[in-house]
Amino acid sequence: MTDRSTLDLSSRDSDWWRQAVVYQIYPRSFADADGDGLGDLRGITRRLTHLTALGVDALWLSPFYPSELADGGYDVADPRGVDPRLGTLDDFDALVAEAHRLGLKVIVDIVPNHSSHRHVWFQEALDAGPGSAARDRYVFRDGRGEHGALPPTDWQSVFGGSAWKRVPDGQWYLHLFAPEQPDFNWENQEVRADHRTTLRFWSDRGVDGFRVDVAHALAKDLSEPLRDLGAPELSGEEALAAMPPGTHPFYDRDDVHEIYRDWRKILDAYRPPRMAVAEAWVPGARRALYARPDELGQAFNFEYLQTGWDAEELRQVITDSLATARAAGASATWVLSNHDVVRHASRLTLPPGTDPNAWLLSGGHAPAVDGAAGLRRARAATLLMLALPGSAYVYQGEELGLPEVADLPTEVLQDPIWEQTGHVRKGRDGCRVPLPWTTTGPSYGFGPGGAWLPQPPAFAAYAVEAQDGVEGSTLELYRTALRLRRKLLDGEELTWADDAPDGVLRFDRCEGWRCVTNLSGRAVELPAGEVLLTSAPLEGGRVGPDTTVWLGR
Repeated sequence: MTDRSTLDLSSRDSDWWRQAVVYQIYPRSFADADGDGLGDLRGITRRLTHLTALGVDALWLSPFYPSELADGGYDVADPRGVDPRLGTLDDFDALVAEAHRLGLKVIVDIVPNHSSHRHVWFQEALDAGPGSAARDRYVFRDGRGEHGALPPTDWQSVFGGSAWKRVPDGQWYLHLFAPEQPDFNWENQEVRADHRTTLRFWSDRGVDGFRVDVAHALAKDLSEPLRDLGAPELSGEEALAAMPPGTHPFYDRDDVHEIYRDWRKILDAYRPPRMAVAEAWVPGARRALYARPDELGQAFNFEYLQTGWDAEELRQVITDSLATARAAGASATWVLSNHDVVRHASRLTLPPGTDPNAWLLSGGHAPAVDGAAGLRRARAATLLMLALPGSAYVYQGEELGLPEVADLPTEVLQDPIWEQTGHVRKGRDGCRVPLPWTTTGPSYGFGPGGAWLPQPPAFAAYAVEAQDGVEGSTLELYRTALRLRRKLLDGEELTWADDAPDGVLRFDRCEGWRCVTNLSGRAVELPAGEVLLTSAPLEGGRVGPDTTVWLGR
C-alpha cells in the first residue's frame, strides 16, 4: 500500500487541485467576529484551524463582495471590494495570509454573468439612456407590442417570471436571475477587459483559484430579432436539453468557450497557475468542454449530486463522470451538498420522486424524514465520495452531519426565491443556517450575539464542541477519512468488482485498497481485507445497510 503520509497535497505542484478536498465557506453563515449576527472575514480567519484539523486542502469562499443580498451575495456591486458588513480588503489579505501559513489554498467566487443593479456601471446605464455606450455593457432592448409594453422575448428568470424588467424610459434589461442582477453583455469589450482586471486583482492578492458562477450563461445570441424559446414553461435545463447542443439563446453556447480560453492565458501567467472550476448546469459531455486544460480545467459534477441512493444509478454516474473527465484531461469532481441544495443528510432519505421543494413547503413533514437514518446514509455517502478519484468539495456543516432546516418560519426567509415565485418555492435558506460551534450561547458559538437566520435547538447536538474528540462522531469520521485519504490516494483510476451483490458498490483503487458501500436493505458479507474505516459499526463481521467500508488489500 502506498504511504503518502508525508506528502502535503495542498502544497504540491500546479496540479494540486486534481485530488484536493475543498471546503466551501458561505461567509455569512460560518463565523461572526463582530457580533452583528452576520458571518464575516475575521470570523473565518479565527476558525481556520477547524479546517486544518479537518484535513482539507483548500477553502472556497462564496461571495464576500459589496451586495444588497438580493441573491445571497451573488448580486455583486463591486467585484474588487469587500462588503463592509463582512470586513475590509485588509481583513481579506489577513485571511489569505493565515490560510497560506496553515497550508490551505484559497479559492474565491467570481460572478461574471451579472452584477448588482447597484453596480456603478448599471447606474451609469440608467442615467445615460437608450443607445448609449453605458447601456451596451448590459443587455437593454426595446419592448414588443404597443408602446413597447411587452418584454422583448419570452425568456424566463431562474427565480420565476420574465427575465426582463422595464426601466422608466421604456426600455427593458435582461436579468436571468433576480431583477437586482442585470446581465452583462459579453459582446462588449469593456466587460471582457474589466473581468480580466478582476482575475488579476484577486490573483495578485494571493488567491489560488476561482469558482466561476453560472459559467454556461455568459455568451448569448443577441442578434436581432432576439428569438423566443417558444416554451417559456420549461425550466432552463429542460429547454437546454430540448435544443441541439450549443444553440440555446443564452445557455451553454459554443462561443462561451473563447472567453475561458482567454482567461486561461491570464491564470497560467501566475506561478503556480491559478486553478478554476466551472459551475455549469449542462450535460456531462458538454460540461467536459469547460474543464479542458486550455479553459477552466475543472467543472462541478452535478449529476453525482442529483443521483439518488441507488447502487446501479450511482455506479453509472461515477463511471460516466470519470470517463468524461478523462476525455477532457481533467480530474473528476464530487459534491454532495452546497449552498443551493437541500443538505444531503436530509435529501438522501426522501423517497424516490419526492420534490424537495414540496418537502420544504411542508416544513419537512410530508414526508417525515428519519434524522438518524439520514445521518447514517450521509456518512456512508461521504466515505464513498472520498474514496473516488478526483477532487471532493465539502460544504460547511456537512462534517457535523447537519440536516436541512426545513421548518424555518416564512417571516424569517431571506432567499429572494420565496417572494419572486409568489411563495411557490421556499428557497435555499434551510442549508444556509449559521453553523453551531458550541452547545450553548445565543447562536451556539457562531458569534457573540444572535444569528441572521435562526438555528433550531437541535443544532446544539451537532456543534463542533459536542463532537470534537468523540469517537464515532461525524466530525471525527471526516477527520479520520481525510487523514486516511491523504495517505491512500495517488492515481486516478478505479476498478469495479462485478461480482458485488445487488445493491452493493465495490471497487478497488490502484493504490491497493478498496471501498464497499452497501445501499441494499440487508447486511452483506464483508470482503477479505484489513478494515481501515467504516461509516457505521459492522454487524457481526457483515456490512450493514447504508454503510461504507474502506479495506486494505
